[in-house]
Amino acid sequence: MTVHPSLQPYADAWTHSIEAISELVLPLPEREWNRATPCPGWSVRDVVSHIIGIECEQLGDPRPIHTVARDLRHVVDEFTRYMEVQVDVRRHHTAPEMTSELEYTVIRRMRQLRNEKRDPATMVRGPLGEQVTLEEALRMRAFDVWVHEQDLRQALGVPGNWDAPGAYVARDMLLAGLPKVVAKTAGAPANSAVVLDVHGQLEFMRTVRVDAQGRGTLDKAPSLGPAVTLTLDWETYVRLAAGRVRAHTVADRVKVEGDAELADAILTRFAVTP
Repeated sequence: MTVHPSLQPYADAWTHSIEAISELVLPLPEREWNRATPCPGWSVRDVVSHIIGIECEQLGDPRPIHTVARDLRHVVDEFTRYMEVQVDVRRHHTAPEMTSELEYTVIRRMRQLRNEKRDPATMVRGPLGEQVTLEEALRMRAFDVWVHEQDLRQALGVPGNWDAPGAYVARDMLLAGLPKVVAKTAGAPANSAVVLDVHGQLEFMRTVRVDAQGRGTLDKAPSLGPAVTLTLDWETYVRLAAGRVRAHTVADRVKVEGDAELADAILTRFAVTP
């Protein structure tokens, strides 16, 4: 692919993950499509349906005219109802129907990206029909397909790609939501710091600093005497930050140092994805 330099990393990450997803699901027998994934309320079929649907929207295809049932427990707000439409409309599709539509959609999207000549600042359709820049849209797609690749891998028992190009996109997007979690949602005190120390396939350390006005910022410099230090592996961090697990279910994989009450407030509100 040859696109604008600022788009290339996201295009590469998206391509890597979407090809991995295709390899995972193309050989699946019908029964495997009903396996539950860590994504709340969604099966393997549902996750793939979501990916197909959103990529079709990026291609400019019209959204299906479809009404989602009101009794789906995982549909809790306007955003999740919007996302459910593309999923629910495909709930009774067979394995061959799913794989053929996925293959065709991926071919169309790869062609679109190969021929992409628009400026990264061009406004395009984003979630809920809102306008976002082309760069932001592609960054979100790279993030989304990598996270859903991991959903599928866990459901199917095929681990891998925790350090793929999409993992780095996911790291940066998940970290971007951390200051709000620490400073606003968990209510860390003014002039305090919280350190996140992640090990495993991706290793990094970040500090959230809360200023005198209670605003949180993120930086790479270590903190002397932080209020809390959270040490955990990359997989656990992703699953917590993406809302795939609750903190109490992975407590044995998170080392807490410092203010236990603040740490609990952060961990129980750790998810930054909708």
